[in-house]
Amino acid sequence: MKFKSLLTGVLLAFGFGTVAFAADVKVGFVYVGPVGDYGWTYEHNEGRLAIEEHFGDRVETIYQESVAYGADAERAITTMAMQGADLIFTTSFGYMDPTLSVAEKFPNVKFEHATGFKRSENVSTYSGRFYEGRAIQGHIAGKMTKTNKIGYIGSYPIPEVVRGINSAYLHAKKVNPDVEFNIIWIYTWFDPAKEAAKKRFDESKKAYEAALEKAKKTPRSFMAETKDPSYAQNPDSMFIPQIINAPDK
Repeated sequence: MKFKSLLTGVLLAFGFGTVAFAADVKVGFVYVGPVGDYGWTYEHNEGRLAIEEHFGDRVETIYQESVAYGADAERAITTMAMQGADLIFTTSFGYMDPTLSVAEKFPNVKFEHATGFKRSENVSTYSGRFYEGRAIQGHIAGKMTKTNKIGYIGSYPIPEVVRGINSAYLHAKKVNPDVEFNIIWIYTWFDPAKEAAKKRFDESKKAYEAALEKAKKTPRSFMAETKDPSYAQNPDSMFIPQIINAPDK
């Protein structure tokens, strides 16, 4: 997913693009995973780099990756505030309470928290309409299943993820009233041993991009032709990922 437009837009909304803030703005990012996860943290970091490119030396950015929830998160956020950050992005749901705790101690620092539902005078929240993609996934799964059994891998049972499950299930149910969902919680955002995320990305990215141009291909023949890893493991199953791609402008 791309956060480039969102993050640069936030800075402009705060007035950070004006002369009054020239060379005086520091923006911090607290990441839940490594910047090389090819997913949530990777795209947040792409947004950070886009800020540097857009604003040049008017904005300085700092970040810390793979920050655990709880006390570690509060320490990382506090450290950034003490280092003079004017705006801090806390980029995971589990940072919600630590963000509010630090924000209370640093009223002059602004905070943007990802996917949370608690706010204060200097804490705002942001998210994406992830449920829209989940709805399409559910529709496809409901149409394609021959067993009426659909598996769904969830990271954590938090509002953002549950909303996506509900969306996928409701839309699968619309096209196939007999479907059953089997939810598997893996309780991690990034775990190579469980997800093999980078390997899957490396193996599939080029193949997907080439095959996407062949619009007349069926999903199953598309996966077989591109040697999708999930198809190779079980050609009778269908793996449906979601890529959220916000426009750059």
